[in-house]
Amino acid sequence: MFLLYLQYTKKQMKGTEAFPSSFIMIEDTQIQAVEKLLLPLLTEDIFLVSIRIKPINNFKIYLDADNGLSIEKCIKINRALYRQMEELGIYPNGDFSLEVSSPGIEEPLKSYRQYVKNIGRNVAISTQEATFEGKLTAVTENGVQIAFAEGKGKKAVNKEMEIGFADIKETIVQIKF
Repeated sequence: MFLLYLQYTKKQMKGTEAFPSSFIMIEDTQIQAVEKLLLPLLTEDIFLVSIRIKPINNFKIYLDADNGLSIEKCIKINRALYRQMEELGIYPNGDFSLEVSSPGIEEPLKSYRQYVKNIGRNVAISTQEATFEGKLTAVTENGVQIAFAEGKGKKAVNKEMEIGFADIKETIVQIKF
C-alpha cells in the first residue's frame, strides 16, 4: 500500500488524477478484506454496523447485537480478527490497529436491525424538511412509524407518523433521564 500511495502522490503533483478516487478505492478494498475476515466471527445475534479506516491503518469496527453487546464479546472478536490479520500479513510489520466496539449512543442508526432493536425507544429523526421526535413504534421494510404528542397538557393530541427510509437523513436514539 505504501508504494501505491507514493506513486499516487507523484501523479497528484503532476495534476494527472483527482485526489479522492484512487485513495477511496484502496480504502474500500481494505475494508472489504477486513469485513470478509470479520463476518464468520459474528454469532447470530451480533451484526456489523460499520467499518471505518483512518489513513494510519486504524480500523474502527462498530458491531451491535439484538440482545446487547458485552465488552467481553467485543474483546473476543477483536483478538480473533487481529490474529487473522497478522497471520495473513495484510499489513507488514503489524502496521495497523483495530478497535471493535458497539456504536455510542450519539451514533445514528444505520441498519434495519438497529431500528428493530430500538422499537419502543424515543428517537429524533432528521429529514430534508425537519426533525421529528417521538417513540419508535414500528419498523417495516420501507420505513418507520413514530408516535408523539402534539400540544401540551389537556390539549395534547397523540399522533402517529410514518417516515420512509428514503426520506431519513439521520436517526438518533434519545436518552431521557
